[in-house]
Amino acid sequence: MQYIVIEGNIGAGKTTLAGMLASDCNARLVLEQFADNPFLPKFYSEPDRYSFPLELAFLAERYRQLNTNVYQPELFNSVTIADYYFVKSLIFARITLHGDEFALYRQLFDIIMQRLPLPSLYVYLHSPVERLLRNIATRGRDYEQNITANYLADIQQSYLSYFKTADKFPIVVIDTSKLDFVHNKTDYEYLKRLIVGQSYPNGVTYL
Repeated sequence: MQYIVIEGNIGAGKTTLAGMLASDCNARLVLEQFADNPFLPKFYSEPDRYSFPLELAFLAERYRQLNTNVYQPELFNSVTIADYYFVKSLIFARITLHGDEFALYRQLFDIIMQRLPLPSLYVYLHSPVERLLRNIATRGRDYEQNITANYLADIQQSYLSYFKTADKFPIVVIDTSKLDFVHNKTDYEYLKRLIVGQSYPNGVTYL
């Protein structure tokens, strides 16, 4: 079974692109259920107070969802496309947690990570922070309006740092700063060819 991950910073369009690709490829679509996390709105208001329960809740839900949907093959779908990878938990926790809380979280993460499959292809949509902020404002989720440019920049750096050490599966980092794959079919088809029609070596490829 082919397991493709579409990732990116907050507001990068990963969920939209994953849905478009899944529809075109007749693939099973796995979307992160972030809206069900009761700590998310509280975290954006009081990050120091709610960061640890937020990250634990995400850790548990991501494991449950991926373990259920990726491990169990479907009769009519040979491809699964997800809009997140489990490592996202660690990438965000590196920013939100500190000291003993992060050390404990890392222990739990490492135990769970060993039980999950590796992606066939991991795609990261790279977009400038200024554009991410515009996208966040446009979609209008109330609890996201307090997200700062510094927070997005920290997330971006955390992803890029992770890519330097990841060598067990192919990672493709695509610069989408000049692409509008939602409204421009040519841009979408270009991304589709890069993701569906190509093969890449393990490690990072920048496009």
